[in-house]
Amino acid sequence: MGGDEQPKRSSERSPGCNDNLKVAAASGSAFKAVRDHKPVWMLEDMRTMEYFYWEENASLRTYSPSEALLYAVVHNHLPYAQYLLSHFPEEALKVPGEHFCYCPSSAPHLAMAVTYDRRDILGLIIKIAHKMPSLNSYINRTGCFHLEDGKTPLHLACELLRSETVLILLGNGASPRIMDSKGLTPLDVILEQMWDSKVNVASKKLCLDYLLLFMPNPQFKMRKVLQDHPEHWTALLGEDKFNSLVGNTPASLYLQAMQTILQSLPPSHFPKSIQELPIPQALKPLPSYGKKLQTKNVVNAFP
Repeated sequence: MGGDEQPKRSSERSPGCNDNLKVAAASGSAFKAVRDHKPVWMLEDMRTMEYFYWEENASLRTYSPSEALLYAVVHNHLPYAQYLLSHFPEEALKVPGEHFCYCPSSAPHLAMAVTYDRRDILGLIIKIAHKMPSLNSYINRTGCFHLEDGKTPLHLACELLRSETVLILLGNGASPRIMDSKGLTPLDVILEQMWDSKVNVASKKLCLDYLLLFMPNPQFKMRKVLQDHPEHWTALLGEDKFNSLVGNTPASLYLQAMQTILQSLPPSHFPKSIQELPIPQALKPLPSYGKKLQTKNVVNAFP
């Protein structure tokens, strides 16, 4: 994707996030330099150069590795993201300072990578998080409750119908059972979209299939809607999947077997652990990492 492409969102994001990002960058040219994909050495010289911040408690300051990584994610500057994560792994993944609208418990870099569909940088961030004990639960951190409804990166990926990102997050330990501030799981997010619109049905079904692979005995808020409208959902999902979701019948033997296998695999070894499974290649839930996913060939691949 191009460095300046804007993500498409199915729900409104607080304008304060982007506004604060621009305000912080307005005090210097670092933001533009990252946007223009200047060399890493030049960006680091600019990042560590003190500048005067025009505000009530004005003072000289530099850009932190955390702020710089946000810029690298937004503008898809992979070499700079690699540099920051390799040289300042802990500092780069800290929540940015007071000039940014993020809660202390959130994972803004991960959320940005999901929002802007930066899967290569997403993979780098997750790899670092696996190596650091202090970031053990990083992939499941929720966004600001007062701005982002307490969504996890997995909620966000489902909301944006980024099926490959959904698989990457699940394979790396993202929990499909965490609820946002509205009591919705990522599964609810997908089912709500399937209920509201017939657009992008293939992507929605693929996200649903991936979630079910990592979610034995799913509990979700939308179950009542499925039970109240069986004809609609049976036509959309198929009889077997519908009956499994509402609890009328167990999941297919294949799905149960895959759920058991996936639960036993260490997230830090994904996707290598999937690749090494002694099953046909077509049955392995693997991301393409950087290649455009052809959903028409893989939708409903999981019975």
